[in-house]
Amino acid sequence: MSQPRERLPLSEIDSVRRVVLCYPALPRHIEQLETTLAELKADPNCKLNHDVEVVDAGQERIDELLPTADIFIGHAKVPVDWDRVLAAGRLGWIQSSAAGLDHCLVPGVIANPNIMVSSASGLFAPQVAEQTFALLFGVLRRIGLFERARPKREFIRLPTDDLRGKTIGIVGLGGNGRAIAAKLAPWDVRLIATDYYPEDCPTEVETLWPADRVNDLFAASDIVILTLPLNASTRKWIGAEQIAAMKPGGYLINVARGQVLDEEALIDALQSGHLAGAGVDVTYTEPLPEDSPLWDDPNVLITPHVGAQSARRVDDSNDLACVNLRRYFHGETIINRVDKTLGFPHPNDSHAAWVQSRS
Repeated sequence: MSQPRERLPLSEIDSVRRVVLCYPALPRHIEQLETTLAELKADPNCKLNHDVEVVDAGQERIDELLPTADIFIGHAKVPVDWDRVLAAGRLGWIQSSAAGLDHCLVPGVIANPNIMVSSASGLFAPQVAEQTFALLFGVLRRIGLFERARPKREFIRLPTDDLRGKTIGIVGLGGNGRAIAAKLAPWDVRLIATDYYPEDCPTEVETLWPADRVNDLFAASDIVILTLPLNASTRKWIGAEQIAAMKPGGYLINVARGQVLDEEALIDALQSGHLAGAGVDVTYTEPLPEDSPLWDDPNVLITPHVGAQSARRVDDSNDLACVNLRRYFHGETIINRVDKTLGFPHPNDSHAAWVQSRS
């Protein structure tokens, strides 16, 4: 794992001339960034001795302007010619405005030792936890089925299920997984989890296994919640073998990334009745294709990748960017610096206390 730099070389600081943004920043957010950079320039303890331009590219111009960036803050949701970006040789730091990094962790970025990446891991954990609850209670209480009855004016009692007494397995106990576990704990449930770093098990989680015990987690769970990151090793990692290990009548909730799950295996398990329901905020292909059987399954709830949405999302993203700009130009450890080979920050670099203070 790459180690954080104690202090940036002066030559690297001197090379930073342009910060390119790609998230829905308002004028006040840009002003906040410009003020932060101006304060850094005036700080005698900071070696930034020149102006840094802030350019709001938006999704419309990010492919055009990203090769001119020394620092990139945001999340490109349109195709980017990363070969052109790498050939320009300017980019030194990507501060993602999302926790997931599949939008920027292309092979060239991963292999380039001169490009640091940091994420928004854990910043939107409260919102993701709320979305998880919406999907979870929705499938347990059969909201999808009752909503389908509403246009027909059918007021018919049908069986529902309970959360109480269930064993819930969380795959990926990072910032989102821990927030979900903390909020589930008072609901008279048993919580188990797996994680790449099975360390520092929270008190509300009974057992924290290493990631390779995921089949054991599925076998022990009535409900499985996916909160793991997407990288080369987790693509379609959850499939028919894991789902088959679950108790009949179980539930699967995916608030991670759609491509960590073999969607065909999920559909087969739902159609066979092995799974009683599923809630997905993410799908393998987004938007979910119109011909997907998931649309027509009354036991499935679908939301369009809105788990991290929040009225304060841009404010929080901008605050994190400003904090990390200060750390960057002072040569300090960056919050949520990512191990690029894994696709997520090491727990020791996540600065969870600062992230949680925003919630």
